[in-house]
Amino acid sequence: MAALLLSSRLPTATATASASTSAPRPSPRFISFPATPAKSCRRHRGRIVASSATSPPAPSPAAAQPFRSLAPSETTVLVTGATGYIGRYVVRELLRRGHRVLAVARPRSGIRGKNSQEDVVADLSPARVVFSDVTDPDALRADLSNHGPVHAAVCCLASRGGGVQDSWRVDYRATLHTLQAARSLGAAHFVLLSAVCVQKPLLEFQRAKLRFEDELAAEAARDAAFTYSVVRPTAFFKSLGGQVEVVKKGNPYVMFGDGKLCACKPISEEDLASFIADCIFDQDKANKVLPIGGPGKALTPLEQGEMLFRLLGREPKFIKVPIQIMDGVIWVLDGLAKVFPGLEDAAEFGKIGRYYASESMLVLDPETGEYSDELTPSYGTDTLEQFFDKVIREGMAGQELGEQTIF
Repeated sequence: MAALLLSSRLPTATATASASTSAPRPSPRFISFPATPAKSCRRHRGRIVASSATSPPAPSPAAAQPFRSLAPSETTVLVTGATGYIGRYVVRELLRRGHRVLAVARPRSGIRGKNSQEDVVADLSPARVVFSDVTDPDALRADLSNHGPVHAAVCCLASRGGGVQDSWRVDYRATLHTLQAARSLGAAHFVLLSAVCVQKPLLEFQRAKLRFEDELAAEAARDAAFTYSVVRPTAFFKSLGGQVEVVKKGNPYVMFGDGKLCACKPISEEDLASFIADCIFDQDKANKVLPIGGPGKALTPLEQGEMLFRLLGREPKFIKVPIQIMDGVIWVLDGLAKVFPGLEDAAEFGKIGRYYASESMLVLDPETGEYSDELTPSYGTDTLEQFFDKVIREGMAGQELGEQTIF
C-alpha cells in the first residue's frame, strides 16, 4: 500500500528524454548576451564615480518591449517541452488566444517515445513544430535559426523523475539552452514553468531549477529590454488522482501519518496554461516569481480522501502509513549509494517521495517559516472535486496523460 501511495506522489516522465550518459554537475556561469551600456564615469575628489547626469536612464520594460502592444496574432511564442503534460495545454491555450506558436519537440516524444513526428504535428496543429534536442545547444539553435523572430518564450521542461544527473541536464542546462536559443531569435520575455517546492530546496531538481531562476533574473538585470516571469504552481490534478481507480474498486485510501502532514491548492492543467499565457502580455507579471494555486482552500490528503469517498457514496476507509518507514528506506538507500553509485537516483527518488508526503505545496510565510494557505494565490475555476468526479465517471483513461507531473 505504501508503494501505491508513493507511485501517486512521485513525478513520472516529462517532456525530455532521459540521459543516456551521466553528465557532471555544472558550475555557475552566465549567459553571453550583450550587456546594457555601462554608465559613464567622472572623477570626484580623486575617486571614480558613476555619472547619472551624462547617461540617460534605462528604458522601462514596457517602453523597451513594443510587442506587448501588438495583437496576439502578430506575436510568435516559442514553447519548449511542448509535448509534455503541461506544455501541450500551454500550446493549445496560446493558439486559442490567437498567438503564433513555434513548438519544439523531440523526434520521438510521449511516454517511452510512442508518438511519431506525424502524431506530434497533428496533436499540436496549427502550431509550427520544430524537432530538435534541447540538451544540445548547438543543434537547438541551428534547428530554430530559420524560424525567427520570436517575441516571447515559454519553457515547460522538467526532468523525468528528479534523478540527480537528469535534474541538472534538463532543469538547468536544457532550460538554459532554451533561453539562449530564444534570445538569439529576439525573445524579449521568458516564462519559466518552475515549481512551488523550490522555495525549500532539499532535492536536486529543486536546486537545479533555482540555479536557472538566478541566471534568468541576472539576464533581466543586464538588459532592461528583457523580462521574465517565473511561474511556481502547486500540485496538478493528475498528480493527486493516482488512487481514484484503486478506491473506486473498494480498496482503502492510503496516506502517511494522520493525513494532515501536508496540504496543497491543486490547479487544473487548463487553468495553469491560462495563467502562463497571461504572463506573455501582463506587464504586472514581469520580472516576478509567481506562486499559483487553484481555487478554494488548501486540502490535506485526509480531506482529499474524504472527498473521494463522498463522491463514491461510501464510508471512508483509510490506511495510515508511518512516515518513519520512508526515513528508514532513505537511510538504507543513502548508505548503499555510497558504495554503489548506481543507486544514487533510487536514494533521490526516496527523498522526493518523503518530501511530497510531508511538505505542503503552499507558499512559505517568510515571517513564521510555516506554509500558508492565505499567502498562496488562487487562480481559475476548476476544482479537484470536479476532477475526481470526472475520473470516477470516465476513468483515468478518459484523462489526457502527458509526460510531466513534477510540481
